[in-house]
Amino acid sequence: MSARISRLTSMLFGLALTCDLGTLPARAQPIAKLGIYGIRMEPTGEDAKDFSRAGWGAGIHLVVPVPQVANAVAGTIGFEYVNLLEETVEFRDPVTGLRVEQQTSQSYSRLYLGPEVGGHGSGFLRPYAGVNLAAIFYGISTDVVVPDDQNREKEIRQNLESRNRVAFGYDVTLGSDLNFGRFLVEGGVKFTKSFNVPQQLGAGAVTIHPGYFQIYLGVGANLSGLAKVSP
Repeated sequence: MSARISRLTSMLFGLALTCDLGTLPARAQPIAKLGIYGIRMEPTGEDAKDFSRAGWGAGIHLVVPVPQVANAVAGTIGFEYVNLLEETVEFRDPVTGLRVEQQTSQSYSRLYLGPEVGGHGSGFLRPYAGVNLAAIFYGISTDVVVPDDQNREKEIRQNLESRNRVAFGYDVTLGSDLNFGRFLVEGGVKFTKSFNVPQQLGAGAVTIHPGYFQIYLGVGANLSGLAKVSP
């Protein structure tokens, strides 16, 4: 796996230099960017399909290039939130017909920071690769709800249990964006890895895996506009 990732990173970095840096004047300024994206996340592992679920989520990241290295290296900071489980179980009293719902939500969040190599100039196609360290937050919450079908604001809600755990890990990212000047379209894949992962957080939880594979797609903005050549 590590050898394959290394080869893909080298290929992507070479492509970035060809597509982006090779089209820029030597003194062109790098461009910082801010992006938001949607995420599809799949667990990886032998029992991933049997005991866990895929999730959908969203993220935001800020990429700031380092001018001293010819637009090729940048720093990245970002945050992601993925819902791993959203489940409602309904119970009815056989005599009164009163309906009670048990609502369970399980989440996976990451705050990550690390370097990124690739194109950060004014080229149209800007591939990149990155490795980030991350703080990972797992949470599960279970509520008992007596719903009011006429007015949801009058429902009765009681929290049965809320648990949260923190772990640490990393990710390897391969992606690219299409630069349209002020705005951009971005997509890619990530492999995320966690250490000291709790297997389950409580009743109704799905198994949490140490590794996940993400596909992401989003839009963003170039904070510096188009690169400009210094006089």
